[in-house]
Amino acid sequence: MRTNRRVLTWAMTLACVAGAVIALADIDTPLRLVLTPMFLLVVPGAAVVGLLRDRDPLAALSVGAAASLVINVLLAEAMLLFGAWSPRAGVATIAVLGGFLTVLRVLYRGSGDARSEQGAGAR
Repeated sequence: MRTNRRVLTWAMTLACVAGAVIALADIDTPLRLVLTPMFLLVVPGAAVVGLLRDRDPLAALSVGAAASLVINVLLAEAMLLFGAWSPRAGVATIAVLGGFLTVLRVLYRGSGDARSEQGAGAR
């Protein structure tokens, strides 16, 4: 089960990276219609879920999905409000925000390889 999860994680990561590269390089391909929205929806949600990893899994997924939608809608509204609508800028902003949240998770929560404080004493 752990191997399947790791393969799914890597496949989703590669698909999201491909979506970002396709959008930033302005490559005209049918895959753009699938991979770029996948990137825009998965990256902020995954970053928020990473911050909530020791919570109830269903609650963390719900909060991650809601946060992803909120971040994308607020970004789109801000770009329209300031007259700076650009798909490339939106993808780049989501990438920077996702990277920032991931760095924040690593700094705040650790790498995830260490045991949690609750189980640190048990061997």
